Amino acid sequence: MEVMIHSSTFLLPTNSSDTHPSLTYALILLNQRLPRFAPLLWNHAQLRVCADGGANRVYDDFPQLLPHEDASHVRNRYKPDLIKGDMDSIRTEVLDFYASLGTKVIDESQDQDTTDLHKCVAYIRDFTPNLEKSNLCILVAGALGGRFDHEAGNLNVLFQFSAMRIILLSDDCLIHLLPKTHRHEIYIQSSVEGPHCGLIPIGMPSGRTSTTGLQWDLDDAEMRFGGLVSSSNIAKGEKITVTSDSDLLWTISIKK
Repeated sequence: MEVMIHSSTFLLPTNSSDTHPSLTYALILLNQRLPRFAPLLWNHAQLRVCADGGANRVYDDFPQLLPHEDASHVRNRYKPDLIKGDMDSIRTEVLDFYASLGTKVIDESQDQDTTDLHKCVAYIRDFTPNLEKSNLCILVAGALGGRFDHEAGNLNVLFQFSAMRIILLSDDCLIHLLPKTHRHEIYIQSSVEGPHCGLIPIGMPSGRTSTTGLQWDLDDAEMRFGGLVSSSNIAKGEKITVTSDSDLLWTISIKK
């Protein structure tokens, strides 16, 4: 079985790839409080996309995240490449401001069957020929916290685009999918994440899951809602391995 390697080097000021594959990052910003490290994610990304009201968050939150800089300079420097969604949340003055700076705007108000995050991921997949898709990783800021139905919709996107690397981020944790098609090696960046972590089966039970590197490892364990799920686990070392017959969600805490 092919190995998929995961590492949260995007949380580090310098993106090191000494032992891990070099990834191309795109950043999607949602209409939820942005994590304190959002400017760091922005600097790692080659493409920055606001999902509808996520543009409000960039306009409002980035000056607060960079309080020692002039707010107008911050807003002019952190200009999204694209704003896309059903346009029911973005404020008119924010839309006009970024449009005047040259940000591309795509109004998909006719599509009420997919979330704004879904619309943005599909755009990155289908209409960005300059991005190296084979090594693409999409970081989603503001994906967790707030309304649970929004969070559930964001988790659903991970399964709808299971062939893509997508990482949901908040101030407190990150979540991404571990597809059953691969064996997974997760390299822990202990200076910025952990040790609290979890492996969660969503959508269907896992008949057999095995791990190494956790405080409470699994050995061909069955996991399902209504039974065992590996929540509140602990990453013991710098490398975790996971093999499962079902897609799993991996989550790990982010240090303050």
